[in-house]
Amino acid sequence: MEIKVLGPGCAKCSETEKIMTEAIAETGITATIEKISDFQQIAKYGVFSTPAVVIDGQIKCVGKVPTKKEALAWLDW
Repeated sequence: MEIKVLGPGCAKCSETEKIMTEAIAETGITATIEKISDFQQIAKYGVFSTPAVVIDGQIKCVGKVPTKKEALAWLDW
């Protein structure tokens, strides 16, 4: 599973990355997290509000910090 956290590196983006990392640890699944902060790369996803989460190419969240419950649901846990 490939997870991308899109955002410039603000506090909300860091919190989103932390939540996704914790969710992966809880589920024990094999996944990689990539932080993308380049605005041109972010725009390629059609995302104009951050933070955003993309899992296996599918946008799951835009413009807000997800809850851990949401993150676990995205991981099919």
